[in-house]
Amino acid sequence: MSYVIPLFIHLLCAAFWVGGMATMHFAVRPSAVATLEPPLRLRMMAATLRRFFVGVDASVTLLFATGVAMILAGGGFRGLHWRIEAMMSIAIVMLAIYVYIRASVFRAMRRAVDESAWPTAAARLNTVRKLVTVNLVLGVIVFGVATVGRAG
Repeated sequence: MSYVIPLFIHLLCAAFWVGGMATMHFAVRPSAVATLEPPLRLRMMAATLRRFFVGVDASVTLLFATGVAMILAGGGFRGLHWRIEAMMSIAIVMLAIYVYIRASVFRAMRRAVDESAWPTAAARLNTVRKLVTVNLVLGVIVFGVATVGRAG
């Protein structure tokens, strides 16, 4: 039971982060582009991302905490299966991208929105979109490694 609860939390957090990126990328942003003029769209996206990132902050923290807890419960870092090492490596890259988005690009986007600097805000949002696309692909790879990798 000591392994099941961290695994459950870990999976929920991964699903929230990767599923949220997919929802933002494939549904929210395209709908906003199709229905809202740039000032409203950029304000809406800034507000939506701010709320989503609060959840991602919690998810990322719990992902790393539960991941380490499960590794320790399984005997520690020595002799880890290749898929655990791969998931951790990809997760570290994803975290670095997310921190860059959160601390730099998104902050600049919000500042541009607050200043009604729409071209700048749009450019920053486009950078967020591109980086989220990279993280979404990496997140799907992690899911693949976690499931398909179990066979090997």
